[in-house]
Amino acid sequence: MSDCDCSAGPVAAGMKSLEEALALILDHAVSVTESEPVHLSAALGRVLAETVTSRITMPPWDNSAMDGYAVNSADLAGPNRRFRVSQRIPAGVSGTPLESGTLARIFTGAPIPDGADAVVIQEVCETDGDEIIVGQAPAPGANIRRAGEDTREGQEILAPGTRLQPQHLGLLASVGVDTVRVYRRVKVALFSSGDELVMPGQPLAPGQIYNSNEFTLDGLLRAIGCEVVNLGIVEDTLGSTCAALIKAAAQADLVMASGGVSVGEEDHIKPAVEKLGSLDLWKIAIRPGKPLAFGHIDGTPFIGTPGNPVSLFVTYCLFARPFILKCQGVSGDLSPAVVTARVNFDWPHPDKRREFARARLDLDDRGEAWLSVYPSRSSGVLSSLTWSNGLAVLPESQPLKRGDRVGFLSFSELLS
Repeated sequence: MSDCDCSAGPVAAGMKSLEEALALILDHAVSVTESEPVHLSAALGRVLAETVTSRITMPPWDNSAMDGYAVNSADLAGPNRRFRVSQRIPAGVSGTPLESGTLARIFTGAPIPDGADAVVIQEVCETDGDEIIVGQAPAPGANIRRAGEDTREGQEILAPGTRLQPQHLGLLASVGVDTVRVYRRVKVALFSSGDELVMPGQPLAPGQIYNSNEFTLDGLLRAIGCEVVNLGIVEDTLGSTCAALIKAAAQADLVMASGGVSVGEEDHIKPAVEKLGSLDLWKIAIRPGKPLAFGHIDGTPFIGTPGNPVSLFVTYCLFARPFILKCQGVSGDLSPAVVTARVNFDWPHPDKRREFARARLDLDDRGEAWLSVYPSRSSGVLSSLTWSNGLAVLPESQPLKRGDRVGFLSFSELLS
């Protein structure tokens, strides 16, 4: 069985490769510069605008990593393993210097008393009246967390461009930081294009469909911390499309629209963007999502996704998400982590474009990862995205056999 070569193949005529398109889009991403202080309770998902240093040394003193007994290991070097407990030190209490030849009952997190250099865990000890029998002597330093092994006072702990996750908030709180300066939220104005669209809750007339794209895109944007300005459904005319684009560009950092980016008579996004500003990108050699519009309206970036819901979802994940993250000030590699897994199917007729197939990753009895793909390749089947837990990256023009390896992009990476 061969392993899949996921490198880019020949690009279809008139289209940009995924790598070319993403590089072009990211070259136009400019980070917001305005910042604001926020309390840790409101900082999840926000992007740091400053370096944060530790206000204290953490831990501030040597402390016990376990419940047990603080000892001087030299006292356990001889044959005697029976000791009197001379003091009790719970967490939050500082003990007195350890009396020679005795033990101190100690609990996790409590400071190590002077004169002790190890902690015997309680599981290897027995109680006999007023004495403790130590069944196993510890090495010096055993079960002790050293002062400063986490952070030192004045040490840089988080850099600008860090997108704050729960572990970051915990670290900040552990050193006494309660407020941080973060970049303001990126404001995205969105609208949907299509006379056939009706909002959920309204009755459907013949030929109409519910506007699912608005809720999908709104949710995707809010999941990464954007402020969303929703302009609703725009009439399928060039004039209405131009008016919506002008209104959106005037009040947002980025304009996004779904639908109307193809070449049909009722597709007005492309000519409207070209009329009002510039269209820098249109066709990309991927499936689904070939027609992706990227340009500018009065200097405001614009991303127009296809109207088919799966195409919208995929193009958002691959292009809009990294663009927005860069605009938010996130530093480092913006690409989602790719894992490899074996395909649980044959793929004898690959597309000429790189395909991002809706896929489900499962582990077999041996812990091996296998991918199944949704049976329909239609980009209109929205339920396929709830069936899947990620996207399988199927290389262009490369047949696959069951057991071959391909890349996999997990929704846990793409949707946060």
